[in-house]
Amino acid sequence: MRIIGGTAKGHAIKAPKGVDTRPTLDRVRESVFNVLANRGIFGTDVLDIFSGTGAVAIEALSRGAAHAVAVDFKTGKLILENAKHCRVDDRLEIIPRKLSQLKNYIVGRQFDYIFSDPPYENGFIQDTIDLVVTYDLLKPEGVLLLEHHKDELFSLPESWECIKEQKFGYTMVSYFVNTAERS
Repeated sequence: MRIIGGTAKGHAIKAPKGVDTRPTLDRVRESVFNVLANRGIFGTDVLDIFSGTGAVAIEALSRGAAHAVAVDFKTGKLILENAKHCRVDDRLEIIPRKLSQLKNYIVGRQFDYIFSDPPYENGFIQDTIDLVVTYDLLKPEGVLLLEHHKDELFSLPESWECIKEQKFGYTMVSYFVNTAERS
């Protein structure tokens, strides 16, 4: 795995051993960041939930995000090691907690981009949506990006709209905005 663009382009990052973590594929990350480049990544605040290797947060920082938060209760040390290797650790905050333990760390904060890539088909996509909506974590022009199994079911509040979907085999990346915040 490598960082694809920006100041850390080409830097290899480590993945945890075993099958507990399923890192976002380079081609998926490249496609996602091509979409975000059109919206603007420079100076943004990014939240990466189920961060795993930290690749998405590190990629965002490499491409000019001002600050990123990486959340993963198992891989915090690995994320820090990868961030230091890519020289973005000064702008990365790591929260080594489960999604259910996140409330105290994020209440009152908002992000331009929220990315979540949880284990597939375990209900974590819906849990992520509920967390984002309940604590108003997305800035008015922000985007919630969910990587999920193509057959996974979840629901969003009425004011939320899917603005883009990308399919990579059985993997989907869905982009959502809160239309109530944009008007």
